[in-house]
Amino acid sequence: MLRSLAATVRTAASPVNAARPRATAAAASLGASVSHRRWVSSSVLSAATAAPDASAPVTADSDTFPRFPGALNSQYTSHLALIQQEGVLPTYRVLDKDGELVDASQDPHVDQAWCVNAYQHMLTLNAMDLILYEAQRQGRISFYMTSYGEEATHMGSAAALSADDVVLGQYREAGVLMYRGFTIDEFMNQCYSNALDYGKGRQMPVHYGSAKHNFQTISSPLGTQLPQAVGVAYALKRAAKPNVAICYFGEGAASEGDFHAALNMASTTKAPVIFFCRNNGFAISTPVSDQYAGDGIAARGVGYGMATIRVDGNDVFAVYNATRAAREYAVRESKPVLVEAMTYRVSHHSTSDDSSAYRSKREVEDWKVRDNPVARFRKYMESRGWWDQAQEDAFKKDVRKRVLKSFAKAETVEKPALAELFTDVYEELTPILKQQQEELHELMKAHPDHYSTAGYKQ
Repeated sequence: MLRSLAATVRTAASPVNAARPRATAAAASLGASVSHRRWVSSSVLSAATAAPDASAPVTADSDTFPRFPGALNSQYTSHLALIQQEGVLPTYRVLDKDGELVDASQDPHVDQAWCVNAYQHMLTLNAMDLILYEAQRQGRISFYMTSYGEEATHMGSAAALSADDVVLGQYREAGVLMYRGFTIDEFMNQCYSNALDYGKGRQMPVHYGSAKHNFQTISSPLGTQLPQAVGVAYALKRAAKPNVAICYFGEGAASEGDFHAALNMASTTKAPVIFFCRNNGFAISTPVSDQYAGDGIAARGVGYGMATIRVDGNDVFAVYNATRAAREYAVRESKPVLVEAMTYRVSHHSTSDDSSAYRSKREVEDWKVRDNPVARFRKYMESRGWWDQAQEDAFKKDVRKRVLKSFAKAETVEKPALAELFTDVYEELTPILKQQQEELHELMKAHPDHYSTAGYKQ
């Protein structure tokens, strides 16, 4: 059983040494610490609660504590200072880049079957990404996004969740849905927008959704899932369910107003939601250096009074441990947690992007070699005799066949019926929708060469 995991933040009180602290097993070692001037440590992801509730008054002399409603626990000082953060939140990891345990106390103690399952899902995701990316380039689907370089964030976090937890993704979390049981056939049907697509062809490719897997349908507008996740989590809390909502987003989405509204709502309503940030270095073409001047996204969680941890997003065990600890804390304390997973987007943002316009190909190739999450996990498995080259070759050959089979099958399925353009908004079609439906039929009748329904379900 993994020992109690703790991250340490600093909360307003007395002066401390500003030197960057070291994570230790004695600190129960999720180890995230930040040094701020006039801040002291307080256990976060542990049996204790997170940072002290700023709204809870302390019993103290009014000459020391002014008791202003907006900051009840602040102390008077005669020292005038414009305070800035000193130090940087460390990044929690379990495996080094050679796949070796850094600290045996952080071993998640998962077995061979768990590791093989997670690793095979990584390879399956890679195989599907390659084929669908090429399909878009051939004009067979309209759009696609790959997940190269971010596989560990998918599998590590997904493995730590319950099937009854609710997932709200952004658009690069296909591996999470795959881990939860979404089949290759289902992925293909959605990307082809055919009649078997649960969205009935109304969404762009990669905008997946599955009620049976508790995976909310992805929407294109950036950041909308953030406040929605708070609402989902609050509903789970009101229903007294032992579950969480987990909301995935990129660091670029953290520049949206929805991010700040969501974190503030989650903190004040004490909603059991995990905000999972994939900080992959780029918001499409905008590097992080042009996105923020502070200490990444994790520092904002501390600012909103939220339990927070920064984790090596290329280390599947670190992501698993951190997400599991965050989930346990969110359920136990009924409070939100922010996880910032540091990674690198090896792929282009999407098929609409050419990343060579804003970063060198050499940089991308260096990352593939220097810190590949799939290779790191494979080294761990090989060192224990759980995987070898023969298994690697056989699985890759098999999974490619399975992906191509699903691909070919989805391509031949009819498109949804034209009537589906107007359904599923109201229980019965409104007069305006009926009028629009009639106008469409008249237009199609007048221009049959331009509006053929061949290949569509009748």
